[in-house]
Amino acid sequence: MRPGGVLSLEVRDSRSKKDLLRPRDMQALLPATRAMELRKQDYHMERPLLNQEHLEELGHWGSAPRTRQWRTWLQCSRARAHALLLQRLPILVWLPRYPVRDWLLGDLLSGLSVAIMQLPQGLAYALLAGLPPVFGLYSSFYPVFIYFLFGTSRHISVGTFAVMSVMVGSVTESLAPQALNDSTINETARDAARVQVASTLSVLVGLFQVGLGLVHFGFVVTYLSEPLVRGYTTAAAVQVFVSQLKYVFELHLSSHSGPLSLIYTVLEVCWKLPDSKVGTMVTAAVAGVVLVLVKLLNDKLQQQLPMPIPGELLTLIGATSISYGMDLKHRFKVSVVGNIPTGLVSPVAPNAQLFSKLMGSAFTIALVGFAIAISLGKIFALRHSYRVDSNQVAGAVSSFFILLIIVKLGELFHDLPKAVLAAIVIVNLKGMLRQLSDICSLWKANRADLLIWLVTFIATILLNLDLGLVAAVIFSLLLVVVRTQRPHYSILGQVPDTDIYRDVAEYSEAKEVPGVKVFRSSATVYFANAEFYSDALKQRCGVDVDLLISQKKKLLKKQEQLKLKQLQKEKKLQKQATSSKDTSVSINVNTSLEDMSNNVEDCKVMVSPGDKMEDATASGQEDSKAPDVSTLKALGLPQPDFHSLILDLSALSFVDTVCLKSLKNIFRDFREIEVEVYMAACHSPVVSQLEAGHFFDASVTKKHLFASVHDAVTFALQHPRPVPDSPVSVTRL
Repeated sequence: MRPGGVLSLEVRDSRSKKDLLRPRDMQALLPATRAMELRKQDYHMERPLLNQEHLEELGHWGSAPRTRQWRTWLQCSRARAHALLLQRLPILVWLPRYPVRDWLLGDLLSGLSVAIMQLPQGLAYALLAGLPPVFGLYSSFYPVFIYFLFGTSRHISVGTFAVMSVMVGSVTESLAPQALNDSTINETARDAARVQVASTLSVLVGLFQVGLGLVHFGFVVTYLSEPLVRGYTTAAAVQVFVSQLKYVFELHLSSHSGPLSLIYTVLEVCWKLPDSKVGTMVTAAVAGVVLVLVKLLNDKLQQQLPMPIPGELLTLIGATSISYGMDLKHRFKVSVVGNIPTGLVSPVAPNAQLFSKLMGSAFTIALVGFAIAISLGKIFALRHSYRVDSNQVAGAVSSFFILLIIVKLGELFHDLPKAVLAAIVIVNLKGMLRQLSDICSLWKANRADLLIWLVTFIATILLNLDLGLVAAVIFSLLLVVVRTQRPHYSILGQVPDTDIYRDVAEYSEAKEVPGVKVFRSSATVYFANAEFYSDALKQRCGVDVDLLISQKKKLLKKQEQLKLKQLQKEKKLQKQATSSKDTSVSINVNTSLEDMSNNVEDCKVMVSPGDKMEDATASGQEDSKAPDVSTLKALGLPQPDFHSLILDLSALSFVDTVCLKSLKNIFRDFREIEVEVYMAACHSPVVSQLEAGHFFDASVTKKHLFASVHDAVTFALQHPRPVPDSPVSVTRL
């Protein structure tokens, strides 16, 4: 730092001054040793001190022009219509460019493998949704074909998903319970009612997702953090696991919905365990062991196998064959899938009377499905370097194989035990249940994220999937607010021989500039933490500002009272003097003007007490020109060991009215104790908001705002605040 308000910055560069001034070919003419010496030389960059006014003049600052995007939305042209068509139907973009020779064989194999996976999972997840198994196949066909037309991810396979299925199942079981009014089970009527509820719910979910896409609601995914999603899916896996216990043990359970429904279900399962059927338990156990062994074999032979062994499909075929050959249904009372109708069912209009009951659940399911699909799509997009539009609907290309199964092969699985489907579901939960290990990793990495994970998990377990998600999002947002309420506050010191300022508690070589305090918060200042900001500032400065101001006001008030008492005493004396009769003024004069001029010196004047008051008033006016007695030093109060306070506002991303008032009050309070306040490092949007909030006035101008902390420190050292002749008053907002 150089005198005269000029900042000097030394910068080491790989080129010398001569290199910068001469052509490059001159460097080749220099000896090697001379060139090395020139490269080691330093050059200096100097600039004047910059406050906000100077910076705006130097950079020709002006408000950024506002873009009115809604005008472009209302424009209509052939090119815009064509672009909109391509945006909503991506198949028109990628299909003409599809590399048949390079991708066709791979897509056929991947479509076959996806269909092999979708068949058993579709049948199994239909049980999660409380629907007949064939509807799991329908759900594996229609969404896949739709995504083939509208999707942008080359790796997402849309179909049945455990979390979505169990959310749908909680709705269908609550609106169409297991037992009817007469406490008997009419499976046909029950299934028909549940299908109607599920189809109506699907329509509402689709409408919500289309609406989310049209209003570009993709940003909502940002509020579902990774710990929240992982905690939620882990809790959903526990929900799915518990929901399959009735098929594993062949139990008839009551329908539970709402908060604590999972707890009630677990208690009922434990209560009815003696009623379990051994044949069903053995079937589920054998199927589960086979599936686990096949998965372990796939993991071990992953490099040698061209594609994974379809364990689910082989288990499905083997279990169906054994069940048919051994007649498990009649001999061991093992429940089977039953009739699976072939062909596609004609579409039926949704029941509009159910809309009001399903609105909340539909929005929750739409949001969760939307978030999971986009999260998975972006994972693959980042891995394979292409972009996924977060405002489209999801899909894939294995629908042809699923359609073939629905039309011709579905009836072959009539004797498939439901316990096998339950085993498939439970084994496939392995990945989500392994997320329980997040507790250990988050404990070491980030305790706040661990808290979000645990609260999400517990809330979803206790409150069910819909209310649990709402509670988790609310808690995560509140946690963000709480964390901004208690940010890291620090006093900054200058790193030696640099213009860099760091926390003196963290950097041992960073030293405070004598007479100057630099204060910084790690978070923006707004209504939730403005009071904490002011309190932390006064605490870190080492001065009890409020106490000092209170003592100063008391002493000044005492002085005013003493002056008032003295004035009243003098007025009382004046009244007494005017009431006295012997008060007179005598002047001896001669009749002639000549004698008067000669005898002026002999004049005797007697002054009354009233005249003494006039003299006292005159002397009081002379005393007003004396040094101010309202300063801390004159009042006998301790003075702060710094004359300037600098607020580093680089962390501010916005300001609200509470922040503006807090900053104004900081100026007022510290000026009361004879400390000048400056601000530094504000971003342009924040400066614009300060202007819009009428923050700058006669007492606080843009000259108090500097481009950097170093500018402010330099100015404060060159212009230490003088002791004022009269107390500075800043109006509290």
